[in-house]
Amino acid sequence: MTSLLYSISLIFLTLIPLLSLADGGSIGVNYGRIGGDLPSAFKVAKLLKSQGIDRVRVYDTDPAVLKSLSGTGIKVTVNLPNELLYAASRTPSFAYGWIRRNVATYYPHTQIESIAVGNEVFVDPKNTTGFLIPAMRNIHQALVKFKLDSVIKLSSPVALSALQNSYPSSAGCFRPELIEPVFKPMFEFLRETGSSLMVNAYPFFAYESNSDVISLDYALFRQNPGVVDAGNGLRYSNLFDAQIDAVFAAMTALKYDDIPLIVSETGWPSKGDSNEIGASLENAAAYNGNLIKRVLTGGGTPLRPKANLTVFLFALFNENKKPGPTSERNYGLFYPNMEKVYNIPFTMEDLKNFRDERSNNGGGGNDGSVVRDLTPVKRGGNGSGESWCVAKDVGEDKLQSSLDYACGEGGANCRPIQPGAACYDPNTLRAHASYAFNSYYQKMGRVPNACYFDGAAYVVTEQPRFGKCEFPTEY
Repeated sequence: MTSLLYSISLIFLTLIPLLSLADGGSIGVNYGRIGGDLPSAFKVAKLLKSQGIDRVRVYDTDPAVLKSLSGTGIKVTVNLPNELLYAASRTPSFAYGWIRRNVATYYPHTQIESIAVGNEVFVDPKNTTGFLIPAMRNIHQALVKFKLDSVIKLSSPVALSALQNSYPSSAGCFRPELIEPVFKPMFEFLRETGSSLMVNAYPFFAYESNSDVISLDYALFRQNPGVVDAGNGLRYSNLFDAQIDAVFAAMTALKYDDIPLIVSETGWPSKGDSNEIGASLENAAAYNGNLIKRVLTGGGTPLRPKANLTVFLFALFNENKKPGPTSERNYGLFYPNMEKVYNIPFTMEDLKNFRDERSNNGGGGNDGSVVRDLTPVKRGGNGSGESWCVAKDVGEDKLQSSLDYACGEGGANCRPIQPGAACYDPNTLRAHASYAFNSYYQKMGRVPNACYFDGAAYVVTEQPRFGKCEFPTEY
């Protein structure tokens, strides 16, 4: 009896770390291959195993990659590329053949757990949005025929640009033109099949565009006062949570708050062009390291505190053939020679030795830090010494993102520009942005940098008027 009790005790003690690990979320990586100097797929599989990375997402169904992952126990998400959406949506036999060749052939030795149908389809310049839902249903029916539908789930990664509003998080909502034709039928499908919504979220882009007003510490999960969402009273300690909760709020608004969410891409570049503020080795290490710590140690977002997340980091390697700015080629966690770009943890065991080592270098520039002039503006073109902040004509996209920030993270008083309120008319983006920018500017004591918004605003010394709306001179 004593021996039996001792054995049971050993088993229980062995399970304790496994149980505690299960309390947290899961970390995976995106394995992109747009590079001319990358290691073989079999070397990559060994690298993943050696680092304790047990989830990987690939952007196609390359046979060499899927074969290399066979027998490793690594869970795999494969991708049906955007260019195949049309064929998959129109022809069930095409979907069946695609599943047979690219999924059924490898499963279960290669542990394919999900299929991403398309990627950021709504921003695809070839306009493949209309094919998405039929393609998802045809691919699912093919899985049913192979009796794989219960073990392999379908989704489609969406970019945050699918949101009409993202700030504050409580006001998150999807773009109206996508709700009826795409989001509602997609959410019905996800609910029917027990699948999750995949979202690509990059706090780096928000910080880069608004580094004058977004705290770098807030973007990198470092100690900071946080931001209180005026809509729901929740305090956010990091930008990542705020972005994810904006998606949760948008789902709740459509009454689909029971659907889980997977972050299919997120990351931070270790190098960028001179105008890519915040792209640096130190910031990339801080963002990814602190994110992994936040995910593995458990807990959801302020809006969904019990929703542990599965998060896929972008990306496994620096990819030297990717077009665009320098940052696009420098999201990698590893160099092509498989050396780490910077040291971050991937497992709970690694977390024991992880420290976010902040540089003591001062000043601004490409390390992402921002020097703010806190001297109040003293102007007086109208003889009053007062000044206001208004929007420039810089294009709707930049104005909308800056307006979202001002009314959300920035904490501007945007109640007067809501429908039916005193400053709703004229109902134009520039008028609403001007009111919000000025509210933020006055709140910050009229310091110069408070009226910048990535070049979307400027200071005036004559009181602006839009319709009958009067702009205040204090918050």
